[in-house]
Amino acid sequence: METASLTLDRRAFLQTLAAAGAATLLPVGHAAEPVRKPKIKLGMDNFAVRAMGWKAPALLDYAASLKLDTLLISDLDAFESLEDAPLRELKSKADGLGIELYAGSWSICPTSVRFNKKWGTAEEHLRLGLRVAKTLGSPVFRVVLGAMEDRKTPGGIKARIADTVTVLKACRQQALDSGVKVAVENHAGDMHSWELAELIEQAGPDYVGANIDTGNGAWTLEDPHDVLENLGRYTISSSLRDDMIWETGDGAAVQWTAAGEGLIDWKKFAARWAELCPRVPIVIETISGFSKNFAYKDEKFWETYDKRPDALAHFEAMAKRGRPMQGFKAPEGVDKKKAEQDYQKGELERSITFLREQIGLGVKV
Repeated sequence: METASLTLDRRAFLQTLAAAGAATLLPVGHAAEPVRKPKIKLGMDNFAVRAMGWKAPALLDYAASLKLDTLLISDLDAFESLEDAPLRELKSKADGLGIELYAGSWSICPTSVRFNKKWGTAEEHLRLGLRVAKTLGSPVFRVVLGAMEDRKTPGGIKARIADTVTVLKACRQQALDSGVKVAVENHAGDMHSWELAELIEQAGPDYVGANIDTGNGAWTLEDPHDVLENLGRYTISSSLRDDMIWETGDGAAVQWTAAGEGLIDWKKFAARWAELCPRVPIVIETISGFSKNFAYKDEKFWETYDKRPDALAHFEAMAKRGRPMQGFKAPEGVDKKKAEQDYQKGELERSITFLREQIGLGVKV
């Protein structure tokens, strides 16, 4: 009787723990339902297939053919019209295909080397983007500050960050009223991940977040895993690709690659993503076929970059594991434009297949 009582007490104890989420073990015959983590959505950035010259409807059809969950159209020129009626029609098409639209554009820093007056002043550009995003049902409007050349402009990157924050604050109320957050990207070596985090805090994380870019993170000599650690809690959208990094005589070279063909540990990366920003889609923006050297062993390099020993050590560890890669060149006798289009589609499609089949990303089967 005493043994039977202990068995019953143990069973009741284990069942209580399982119900409370403290344990998943139950006696034989009482198997618990497996805990299912929500799947991370998988998408593409239209810049990955920029050589195609497709407008938004064709991009949607292509995304649907790849069974993607999300499409980031990161260039206003890709829309056939920015009027509300055509944008609503595009949203209807996306809804019918089961694809979530994300919208974006380029520099909103009026003093950046990359700023373009095509869309008016920086504030006019941002307000236009917020309206477009709201009409499309996009939760974000992705923008950038500029590029690495901005680090060498008067006042350096800190001054450019301040100018960008001023623009963001000028449009804060419209962002809040629209329900659209501004996603600022770490772009083309302009900001270290910690500098983008500072920009977001200065502007206000209630309406500004990060569009995280793993490729651009390597251009500020950062391990993409560190970039995710620094920006994960701010991340509201993404433009990701893999990196191959290798040592050179004066520093290291970086070549962007298809996912699974570089040095990122995607299983580890996706697991951490699921902890930091699980509702944000992993959007692929492959830009491959060329390498860029960073002569960081020359101290002059650090006159415009922020040298943090721990971050640099992680980057250098990646470089030691890497290997040189050849750039892309269209074969002789082949139409160069067609070769470039095929190359870009191949880079993107291999990435999607790898992330879906090997990492388990994507909601659609």
